[in-house]
Parts: sequence; C-alpha cells; structure tokens
Amino acid sequence: MIRNNNWSKRTLLAAVGLGLMAAPAMAQDSKLVAKANSMADKVEPKVIEWRRDFHAHPELGNHEKETAAKIAAQLKKFGIEVETGVAHTGVVGILKGGKPGPVVALRADIDGLPVTERTDVPFASKAKGIYNGQEVGVMHACGHDTHIAMLLGAAEILSSMKQDLKGTVKFIFQPAEEGVPEGEEGGANLMVKEGVLEKGPKPEVIFGLHINSQTEVGKIRYKPGGTMASADVFKIKVKGKQVHGAYPWNGVDPIVTSAQIINGLQTIISRQTELPEEAAVVTVGMIHGGVRNNIIPEEVQLEGTIRALNTEMQQKIHEKVKLTATKIAESAGAVAEVTIIPQTPVTYNDPALTQRMLPTLQSVAGSENVILSKAVTGAEDFAFFQEKIPGLYVFVGGMPKGKDPATAAPHHTPDFFIDESGMKLGVKALTALTLNYMEEKGKSKNSTGQ
Repeated sequence: MIRNNNWSKRTLLAAVGLGLMAAPAMAQDSKLVAKANSMADKVEPKVIEWRRDFHAHPELGNHEKETAAKIAAQLKKFGIEVETGVAHTGVVGILKGGKPGPVVALRADIDGLPVTERTDVPFASKAKGIYNGQEVGVMHACGHDTHIAMLLGAAEILSSMKQDLKGTVKFIFQPAEEGVPEGEEGGANLMVKEGVLEKGPKPEVIFGLHINSQTEVGKIRYKPGGTMASADVFKIKVKGKQVHGAYPWNGVDPIVTSAQIINGLQTIISRQTELPEEAAVVTVGMIHGGVRNNIIPEEVQLEGTIRALNTEMQQKIHEKVKLTATKIAESAGAVAEVTIIPQTPVTYNDPALTQRMLPTLQSVAGSENVILSKAVTGAEDFAFFQEKIPGLYVFVGGMPKGKDPATAAPHHTPDFFIDESGMKLGVKALTALTLNYMEEKGKSKNSTGQ
C-alpha cells in the first residue's frame, strides 16, 4: 500500500485509472533473496574497494576505456558472458540462470563529469581530461562510481546462485549518461540504437537506481509515472536590422526583441501550462549578440532548455516556444528562427511495475524507509530504455545519517560526497528486484498453465 498523504487526489485517480492500485503485489521474499541479502554483507568491502578505485580514476563520456576494461574483467571473473565496445565504451554482461524464466536487465552508468574535485577523501580524483577542446578536471561528481560498484556487487551475488536463478540477467554498464562532446553520439540512446535490448536475450523489464547525496543512508525514494523530466535544447536566432545605436528607429533591434522573447517564454509555464498536473521549466541559459556598445547588431542567438514530466506537456511547450518567439519577433519587425533539439525523454516508471515491486523495496529497506517522492526536473537517459520496455528507476540514500540535506553538497559540484555505507542497500535492492521478479513471473506462468 502507498502511504503518503502528499500523493494528490488527482494522482490517486490517475493511478486507479491506470490500474496501478489494482496491480498485484509481489510475493514474500524467497530463500534466494534471503541468501542474497546475507551475501550483500560479505561483498560490501569489495563494493567499497571497487567504488574507491573508480572514484580515483574517472573518465569522461565516450572515453571510459579503463573503466570498461575493469568492469569487463570483474564480470568475467564471475563467469558472466561479456560484450564490450557497445555504444563506444559500454559493457554488457549476460548471466543465464540454471532454470527457465524471464530476462531482467539491470543498468548502471559509468562516466564522470568535467568537475575538479575539492573533497579531502584519500581517494579523491586528480584526473584530467579534454572536454570540447578544453582541459578540465574529471570527477565522479554524480555517483556513477557507486552505481558501477553496486551493480558489480549484485553481479557477484547473482552469479554465485546461477544454478538456482529462474531466468537470465542482462547487466548493462552504460557510458556517457552525462552527455557527449559536441558532434558525438553516445549514451543510452546509442545503446538502444545498437540493439542492446534486442540482441541476445531480450529483457522484459529493466531496473536502475541512482545514489543521492541529499537522501539519508538507508532510505529509498520512488515515484510512479514521470519521475525525472525530459530535457530538450532550444535555439532561437533573432534577426533584425543593424544600425547605429544613436538611431534605433532606422533599424530593427534584435536585442530588445530577444529580451521580450525571454520574458514571453516564461509565461508559457506561468500562464499556459497546467502546473497542478506536473511541473515544467523553460530556461534561457545563453544569449549572444553584439560587438560594440553603440552598434545595434543584426542578429542575437538564444539557447536554453525545456523540461517536462509527461510527453503531452512536452510537445505543447515545444509548440508554445515556437509560437511565442516567432510572433513576438514578428511584432517588432524581426524574424525568429526556432530550433528544438530533443535530447532525453521523460524518465517514466511504469505504474503497474512500480506497484508490483514496491513490497520488494520495502522488504530490503523497511517500509518506513521507502518514501513516495515528488518528481524532479533533472533528466536521466535511463528513459531511453523505458521507452522500449517497462522500467523502474529509484533513488538510494547516500547522505550520512543525521546530516541536514540543506548542507549536503549537491550533485555535479566539487564537494559532492557519498557515504559509502549506503551502497549495500543498493546492492540488496538490485538483487531482490531481480530475484522477486523472476519468482513472481514463474508463479504466474505456472498458475496459468503456460
């Protein structure tokens, strides 16, 4: 049962309509889950050791060669079939259980960020890299090092019970979640294009998790439906007529027009979007125009991001951005050319799957520690997998117990810090989700005579 008074009546009605509340819950933990939970205590030191090694040696998206080599070597030690070079530097492992059953995919992202580390941990990164032609510090400032380590821990546990495993596990170690250098392609989208879900055993569900520096160790946060936003880039080229700054009436000022467009874009959210339904954001992050203080330029360029939590709202905002920019420009005698570049879809947790797996999360963390949360407007390219098969993506606590979240360094910052004791829960969650899903699918088939 979902016990959270913050779940709105609208959301509750929507869940009923989707069949969420009627979805059957998973069975109680099997003996295999109990065994896996016990083994998580034993593999924890290894998980911490792996994490520290990956943290000290981060690599940027599409360049995770050493990271991938280490992952592949560990998977091979566990007796797992390994494919490398997927979407440039991705690694895929296949573990075929000794008994028939469904194929379950587990995913971890593996890339670092162009951030110079400022923490005082003994394994702090000193790495450098090249990003868009510029030398930068490189850091696992979003916890991907912990994601790798947790999934390797799950892989070791699941491989140790291979003969009793009722199905197949596909381990997906994905590069370039944080994006790729200009002009390159990568990440989950490229993995899907290359057939990671279609080639070999085809998974019917996928599970993933993200450690969070502002969620206390021991807690899991989840949300059915849209849990992280889509992220799209928009570019607006405003064309006017260049003229001397002393005589603006003789030209068309694209700077003033751009200012009006920026203000107009904000009304898309504040006045034209049904915010009680879901949150959305339109942000202008760059504006370039002009070379001299007394020359009104011919052209100004704007760039920004659009965030939404359902696809209908996303498309509506796209249309409104184009309409707003072009009509405001037209009213000033200028021309606005709008380009919208889709990047990441909505990270959408399948409602029925979420409800079915909720007892599993509650079992490994304790019911009081599994928290129904609000959506966030950050983006996550795990969404590309969820477009193809049902998926569940949750957040695992990595903040020291008792710490005020307001004082914890957020993700993508030089002071980002993770309490390593939180990783064991992630290992338990990944293994229990896999084992319980397999167990339940096996019972469903037997009960229907299939």
